[in-house]
Amino acid sequence: MEKEVAPVDEMLPKGQLFTYGLQHVMAMYAGAVAVPLIIANALGLPREQVIYLIQCDLLVGGVATLIQALGFMNMGVKAPIMQGVSFAAVAPMILVGKTYGLPGIFGSTIAAGMIGYLLSPVFSKLIRFFPKVVTGTIITLIGVSLLPVAVRWAGGGNPAAASFADLQSIGVAFTVLTIIIVLYRMLKGFWSNIAVLIGLVIGTLIAIPLGMTNFSQVATAAWFSVVTPLTFGMPIFDGSSIFAMTLAFLVIMTETTGDIIAIGEIVGKPVSRDDLAKGLKADSFSTLLGGIMNTFPHSAFAQNIGLLTLSGIKSRYVVVAAGIILASLGLFPKAAAVVAAIPNPVLGGAGIAMFGMVATSGIRALTTVEFEGNQNAMIVAISLGVGLIPLAVPGFYHNLPQFAQLILHSGITAGSIVALVLNYFFNEYGKKAASDICENADCNQA
Repeated sequence: MEKEVAPVDEMLPKGQLFTYGLQHVMAMYAGAVAVPLIIANALGLPREQVIYLIQCDLLVGGVATLIQALGFMNMGVKAPIMQGVSFAAVAPMILVGKTYGLPGIFGSTIAAGMIGYLLSPVFSKLIRFFPKVVTGTIITLIGVSLLPVAVRWAGGGNPAAASFADLQSIGVAFTVLTIIIVLYRMLKGFWSNIAVLIGLVIGTLIAIPLGMTNFSQVATAAWFSVVTPLTFGMPIFDGSSIFAMTLAFLVIMTETTGDIIAIGEIVGKPVSRDDLAKGLKADSFSTLLGGIMNTFPHSAFAQNIGLLTLSGIKSRYVVVAAGIILASLGLFPKAAAVVAAIPNPVLGGAGIAMFGMVATSGIRALTTVEFEGNQNAMIVAISLGVGLIPLAVPGFYHNLPQFAQLILHSGITAGSIVALVLNYFFNEYGKKAASDICENADCNQA
């Protein structure tokens, strides 16, 4: 009798692996290339260097995804987790870059990756503090926190632009969303599962005659280009820069912990402490590798969690295929330029569906939580309230010290920390005190 294969370990036909993998890449591509663009613009780098940074970003993101999904040398959680450059470290990277340039950023990235790797076994002990009431809250926060990204995409990407949220952008975004909804409802099996990919392709085709696509970079991009380590010179290891980047990476590790546990819930693979340690080690190693390969700290990409829920495909080998595609785009700039031509409003329409599904997964997890006779409702309420502050008023914490802003600016991180603290206060602290009293009073005696 053959042993039943868990959905997360299911090997699909090659054609389906490629198609589902491509869908993951197209869904996360805009987020994956955004950080190099932000850093390059802040430092005033020339266009050639911008393209090269994006190329390095895609290559390392692909390799990091393969490590996380397949496992390598006691690293990787072996789950369908896409990896990419994290937004959490943007602020310290710009500060470091303005003083020490790219070598300073890469040096502090390498150091932060090494420190994170050493801390991963210790950090993984947190897993016992992630019961359903905490994970459900975090998953909900991830989805709700990502929705503004989809809304900005739907409006064109830049809220400061005069054309932002014009009728054409909104029309295209909601056309794509409608296409995805109709395909998801009307189609079955494989075709229903790739509704997002079909929506992105049709949306891009619709956008061409509207003048919303720009394929000029496809013509000028090289067919093949090799990434070399330490292209910008030897890394600079400055103490204050390393401290700032390490603090940012601790924030990244907190978010990654939530993402890994969330994905474990969605694909039906409970995450053990050992699994979490391996996942955090993979994050840290990829960050270290990123510094060597001219890119930035890497983490799990929350954008793709919604796609897992929407498509219903839980196999990690789909993400392996996505990792191979992502790494290939880093070696073939012309192919990367084609994907980059997808207009923001098209991505926005798909993003509303995907990120909304992330929030739905969190709500579904919370429906299994017991709310009677305990303080779980308070844990969820306060955690969501604190987590939504940066969404309601992005500059709310601007008067706080830089390190506090770094932590609190991310609603996911702030809400996760509050959920952990409140869960301990309401559900763990009392148990420990009662246990201590029982120990002292010898409660087991008749």
